[in-house]
Amino acid sequence: MPGRILVGSHDGVYVMLFEGDVRLTLYTAVEDYLEKMFGDPMFKSVLVDLSPTESIDSTSLGLLAKLSIQADKLVGYRPTLVSTNPDVTRILESMDFEDVFHIVDSQLNQSAQLAELPPVEADPEAMRQRVIDAHRTLMCMNETNREAFQDLVATLEAEALSIEGPKRASL
Repeated sequence: MPGRILVGSHDGVYVMLFEGDVRLTLYTAVEDYLEKMFGDPMFKSVLVDLSPTESIDSTSLGLLAKLSIQADKLVGYRPTLVSTNPDVTRILESMDFEDVFHIVDSQLNQSAQLAELPPVEADPEAMRQRVIDAHRTLMCMNETNREAFQDLVATLEAEALSIEGPKRASL
């Protein structure tokens, strides 16, 4: 099932539900939503439900880590993350997500009041930088993550430099 993200809020409490195969293509929409959420003066908490998530890529995991870190900075609150899929939970545990989220394995009652985030186009260079930022966040969580993603980040940064080089020369 292709991925989609449903969202909702009430009185500063936000809910995000990740369904299906959650990939990089949803990153920009989620990032835009997080800016709106954290800009809400009523913001109190956020719950992320991964129960219907079939798979999730590392860029999306990095974005979730950033979400938790930002929530903690903003309101001193560690968000709750629901994961009932053993495969997804295993990935979360291997990356030490229990250090940045309260992880529960009980499915929530779904609310019909959640709305799907519409896709948002991003230019390739902005997307590359978002991927780098997401993976840098994961790398900061533990040594295993740092080792797992350092080559990817180095490659993406080198690609960005090689693309910027010709642009600078033409200026």
